[in-house]
Amino acid sequence: MLIRDKMTEKKRMIRTYKELSKLQTFNERYRYLRIAQQVGDETFEGKRWMNQVLYHSRDWRDARNLVIMRDNGCDLGIPGMEIYGPIYIHHITPLTLEDIEENSRLLLDPDNLICCSFDTHQAIHYGDVSYLTADLVERHPNDTCPWK
Repeated sequence: MLIRDKMTEKKRMIRTYKELSKLQTFNERYRYLRIAQQVGDETFEGKRWMNQVLYHSRDWRDARNLVIMRDNGCDLGIPGMEIYGPIYIHHITPLTLEDIEENSRLLLDPDNLICCSFDTHQAIHYGDVSYLTADLVERHPNDTCPWK
């Protein structure tokens, strides 16, 4: 779905958990989410402090807990890919300064949030699969059985 940002008049692609959950593999979900920013890219037009207010709010903690329960604490919501360590909640459609200033539904909507590990979060933002520690080889029943 495309929406138009009110302030910038730019169109942006809106991605959703509903669409993401149709993708079965980690690779497919990673490719769907990949942003490929550059390290050092300015975020929120130099007003990064604004998102920190969001991340310290009670509403954010409630939304975060809901998403962790929905995804069972699994990386990109893939069963069997439990996150052992800090759980990051990634905005599927990246936030803009306008989203924060206008209190957009994208801030807390569970359809715009997904669990991920730190390494997966880094790979999504910077498009570099070397951040990924997950085994990206897709497995199939009996694929390690030497006599089949």
